[in-house]
Amino acid sequence: MGKAGKALRQVLETYGISQNRLAIVMGINRATVNQWFNETRDPLAESIPDIVAALETLNEAAAKEFVALYLGRIAQDDERSPLD
Repeated sequence: MGKAGKALRQVLETYGISQNRLAIVMGINRATVNQWFNETRDPLAESIPDIVAALETLNEAAAKEFVALYLGRIAQDDERSPLD
């Protein structure tokens, strides 16, 4: 499966966010989040912004880490330029 499920699992575990809480904030069924978490089904590309928005509501740092993991890069300080 894809990177989204792996990134989501890592972020939920690291930040202590339950699958149920994410599902409630997203307004979706917990079983859907569970499928993503267990990598039996990848979220659709259209769902990624919704995942990020829900994570931002729950924990801004978790949202940033999810994006960094999903995109496969290390989060950089906002103050650093790409050329540093």
